[in-house]
Amino acid sequence: MADQIDYELSGDDFQAVTITLDPGEGVRAEPGSMMFMESGIEMDTSTGGGIMKGLKRAIGGESFFITTFSNESGERAKVGFAADYPGKILPVDLARGTVLCQRDAYLCSAKGVDVSVAFTRRLGAGFFGGEGFILQKLSGDGLAFIHAGGYIIERDLEAGESLRVDTGCLVGFEQSVDYDIKMIKGIKTMFFGGEGLFYAVLRGPGKIWIQTTPFSRFADRVMTAAGGGKGEKRRGPGLIEGILSGD
Repeated sequence: MADQIDYELSGDDFQAVTITLDPGEGVRAEPGSMMFMESGIEMDTSTGGGIMKGLKRAIGGESFFITTFSNESGERAKVGFAADYPGKILPVDLARGTVLCQRDAYLCSAKGVDVSVAFTRRLGAGFFGGEGFILQKLSGDGLAFIHAGGYIIERDLEAGESLRVDTGCLVGFEQSVDYDIKMIKGIKTMFFGGEGLFYAVLRGPGKIWIQTTPFSRFADRVMTAAGGGKGEKRRGPGLIEGILSGD
């Protein structure tokens, strides 16, 4: 099958992608992401390359299996996919090279795209990166679709150009981009800045993608509003600040 696939994005804040498959063509997707499929589309669940690949994904917190949707009819047919929280869907052409993305960012891809687990190259990033420790690795020549919360900002870093990004806001980056984790300087900033203890440092050349609303941040806000996160707000006065101010 051809690795380039026909697709259409629909929606705004709750986006979905509809892929049109030629006879005999297929697409892979994260289990549970299928929204609909027309007559002639058949599903097959496998490890996507052997038991070891499935185990690596499971160790990284991903699904052991991956699902393939194939058009077994003699006519073109459509299959639709959507993520389980609000956000945008980003088509990424892997002809430019391998892309590393955050856990749970992968939605679906052309059948020829390999989906595996990658670990950060530096020990410091592994211990302190939080969301950035375990990354999904997407490689191949076709299109892959990744999902992010809120709006997606794309930056093309020149060689040697660097950018510091909140670890939760980092969606993905091309493999040519150097990736590391740094600790925020200053005790007051670390504990009262509301931005966490660490941030990602990315150095070009290559593309990076940033999300405006990480799901973890969105979930924390919902829990706080529901009364389940008292004293655990990411921003604003917390328990320590209240003690120091006498409240």
